[in-house]
Amino acid sequence: MAANWHASEDDWRAYFSAFPKIVLVANSDAADMSGLRERHGADALYVFFNKAYKVLTSPFEGRALLVARSSPAGANIVYRKEVGTVLDCFAPGSLDGILNLTCGGEEAPSPASDFGGAKVGWFHAGPLMTDFYPQTHLPTSGFALAVFLSDMMPSRVVLEGFSAVRSVRWKLFDDHDWTFEQTVIRLLGRTGRLVVPGLSDRPPLVRIASRYPDIPVETIALASEEVLATRLASANQAIDRLFQLTRVNAGFDGFLRRLKPKTRKERLQESKNRDGKQS
Repeated sequence: MAANWHASEDDWRAYFSAFPKIVLVANSDAADMSGLRERHGADALYVFFNKAYKVLTSPFEGRALLVARSSPAGANIVYRKEVGTVLDCFAPGSLDGILNLTCGGEEAPSPASDFGGAKVGWFHAGPLMTDFYPQTHLPTSGFALAVFLSDMMPSRVVLEGFSAVRSVRWKLFDDHDWTFEQTVIRLLGRTGRLVVPGLSDRPPLVRIASRYPDIPVETIALASEEVLATRLASANQAIDRLFQLTRVNAGFDGFLRRLKPKTRKERLQESKNRDGKQS
């Protein structure tokens, strides 16, 4: 039978603070899984997210925690029936438990009985993001947990694979503000609150300013902004051209998607919209 675990912010603070190092492993092509435990040590806690089977090709033997993000339909791995597949990614006795994370007000936690017998705890990170994260978006699970841990135990939290780069295997969902998150992560990394492998401690603009000390920093920043604006305009033109070339394919894809049965998440959203119109 599933066991309830930590449920309050203080519970999670006590749990995380017991580790000398915490490694958050993103679901990303940039996550270097080879020699992960050798680099960070056997006494570290390794935190994986949702579809961990996409980065774990064999059962993970280090001490681990799985973060399962919820939507209005409950934990994603629950309503997609992936709990068993994800739990199989961890060697027997290696997984401490599951942290069922919610960030938005409409995200609903799942009961412990839905998680295949694993220990389950719940954490609502919404209050930590209030007046901080852009209200038009929701934070990613990794970002919310990284911010929480960086405030509590700076310099002991390592981010592996937090690149926010789309690839063939990985999508970047529009409900997250990737630009905002990467800005914060780099700031925290360069100020020592997070450890971000591969992050340069001297950004390009700093190097330019060092090479040309007689040029005001404001002038360098304006030149950089002008180049970025030009490149963005060029990229937008290319994107518009791609939309024109793929319009027929996109229409056919939309037709096929309309034939698919609606997901539980979509049905809940439709029900909510109907209730809103009636009230």
